[in-house]
Amino acid sequence: MSITINDEKLIFHLQTKNTSYIFGVMENGQLGQIYYGKKVHSSDNYDNLQSREWRNAIPALDDEHNDFQLEMIKQEYSNFGTGDFRKPAFKVTEPNGSRITVLNYDSYQLLDGKSRIDAGLPSTFDDDGDGAKSLIIKLTDKLTGLNVYLNYSVFPNQDVIVRSTKFVNQGSSTLSLNRALSLQLDLPDKEYDMIHFHGSWARERELSRDSIHDGIQEIGSLRTASSHQENPFFILARHDTNEDQGAAFGFNLVYSGNFIDSVEVDQYRTTRVLVGINPEEFGWQLEPNQEFQTPEAVLSFSADGFNQLSQQLGEFYERHLVNPNFANELRPILINNWEATEFNINEQKLTSFAETAKKLGIEMMVLDDGWFGKRNDDTSSLGDWKVNHDKFPSGLGHLSQSIHNLGMKFGLWFEPEMISQNSDLYREHPEWLVVAPGRKPTPQRHQSVLDMSRTEVVDYLFESMAKIIKDNQIDYIKWDMNRNITEAFGLKLTSDQQLEFGHRYILGVYSLYQKLVDKFPNVLFESCASGGGRFDLGMMYYAPQAWTSDDTDAVERIKIQYGTSYGYPLSMMGAHISAVPNGLNGRQTPLATRGNVAFFGDFGYELDITSLDDDTLAEMKEQVEFYKQYRQVFQFGKFYRIESPFDTRGSYSSWEVVDGNQEVAIAGLYQTLQRPNDSYIRLYFKGLKEDAQYQVNNDPHVYYGDELMNAGYFVSHFNRDKRTGSVDFTSQLFIAKAK
Repeated sequence: MSITINDEKLIFHLQTKNTSYIFGVMENGQLGQIYYGKKVHSSDNYDNLQSREWRNAIPALDDEHNDFQLEMIKQEYSNFGTGDFRKPAFKVTEPNGSRITVLNYDSYQLLDGKSRIDAGLPSTFDDDGDGAKSLIIKLTDKLTGLNVYLNYSVFPNQDVIVRSTKFVNQGSSTLSLNRALSLQLDLPDKEYDMIHFHGSWARERELSRDSIHDGIQEIGSLRTASSHQENPFFILARHDTNEDQGAAFGFNLVYSGNFIDSVEVDQYRTTRVLVGINPEEFGWQLEPNQEFQTPEAVLSFSADGFNQLSQQLGEFYERHLVNPNFANELRPILINNWEATEFNINEQKLTSFAETAKKLGIEMMVLDDGWFGKRNDDTSSLGDWKVNHDKFPSGLGHLSQSIHNLGMKFGLWFEPEMISQNSDLYREHPEWLVVAPGRKPTPQRHQSVLDMSRTEVVDYLFESMAKIIKDNQIDYIKWDMNRNITEAFGLKLTSDQQLEFGHRYILGVYSLYQKLVDKFPNVLFESCASGGGRFDLGMMYYAPQAWTSDDTDAVERIKIQYGTSYGYPLSMMGAHISAVPNGLNGRQTPLATRGNVAFFGDFGYELDITSLDDDTLAEMKEQVEFYKQYRQVFQFGKFYRIESPFDTRGSYSSWEVVDGNQEVAIAGLYQTLQRPNDSYIRLYFKGLKEDAQYQVNNDPHVYYGDELMNAGYFVSHFNRDKRTGSVDFTSQLFIAKAK
């Protein structure tokens, strides 16, 4: 059983296949954290894991329990103002201004399975009966009538625990919820490194690893988006942990708005982790008989390094988060017209484009920006989701039918959350634009943001988009979001509700997604936010893949996809080949290298195929055929990181994906700048069967799996690119097949 409860001592032991999570009710009626880590036996006595001793100058429970000092104790969901001076998990203000809330244990409920949250939020689930168990702990503050429900769901087969919190006001007065985090984890020491994934537009999810230090270290976002700058996923790992050994805790938030990941080391060098909605721009007026539900937070532990942590999370997302209609479906190879045409589009040009794509074996054409309103540049028409009949006199449906007649699918670009001030929608509804009264809007990209906290805005967008999707047989939607919110203000919200705006905005986005997913269950959605600006689990619940970055330079993409892989599987990563010289940095990389990087994700193209020479088209056709042959492995195999591009000691990086039967492994080896008279290279495979024999590429020799993993495979050299004559930015794929 994955949840064991000692009803006498009120100790709760949550067990997965390889981990234990233990907490219980303390002497003061609050919850204390006992242990989280590698699996331990259930016991009637965990005193060794929660020893206490009296310390001077610290508040205690009372004279009889002078060794019960909250500041010294690991807690499960801490409050503010009663002796624990670390950051709390929640904070509530009463009408009289008091910020003191004491939550005492009331009861528990144990449930089989895991159902979705009924609060307009994306959430995990256990539809296929994978053995999940759920535990709900009820806590009560008798003075205010506030009930708090701590929700734990245990997914034993993936070593994942999902947590969230629900606040219910059963009192007679409105309470101000100032802080409402999803997860707290108190750890017994500070000997950890914090690994997080920072960056900016076009260089998302760069890896940073540093030892945590005394005090507070935090990452987060106040952009009403999870952001390019920091990803909600982070890791705490022991100092000696690497890809293949050592302890690591992974944390992620199923949310797309303002978030915070906080790590606090206190005076006794214990560590508190807090994850949830960023309290800096959050508040909620909790009226009597009303409730507030936090987003879910995902928690996972591995004793076997980062690769194992990433793999168990990836399996968990595919089984228990992603839309089941697409969780195991092979993603189509697509081509997007934007790089080829930008706004200069018409049916004849796009039909010719699709015909060329069909000859290459590409399976879907995606029509990007410029098909709607009077959209001839980026200064107008966002919000006017009606077909531009000057560009498509026969309607968009005629183009869609032509593409379907080729045996291809047809995708379409939307940017639903945005509005142009030069648009019919703005002229009709200027009040729908997000702007603070009396303040001048901050310009960005000639566009503003629609107030998604308003139900009438969501309804308008749903009706407009649903009509386009239905009338034009759309198979795929690229949902873009190209600017963050400034002058955040909700015109329909009262003054004491303005701190609710950010969360209400995201709930509006989720509501629109859910309406469309329900209406069109067979349409594949891809999330995009100027590339990777909302690469988070909240988006993945509705859109099972995301555009990983606007930076499609192969060398930079190695870093971006490598960093992203720590928290997300390959099936979530849109990875395409674009033209060279690259539009962002001017770099020339071989077509083979661009393909060898983009294969490790949801593969596609972003370039003008109608202007390429025959040799290039022939090579692209071979790439498409190769990807189709191994698509199942690339999208749903086990991914292993081997040599990091963030390691500055060498000029090589590598990774690998292995099929579920360990019969096929594909490793990518990438070189940045060639060094003269360089050292030998050995590629160390991972995830093979030790006793199985494998052939690598066309090598006539046969190797045992243990030899390829432990002794490595000798790589003699990199071949020069046939077009440039350079060895810089070249790559090789090594395919090991069991005999």
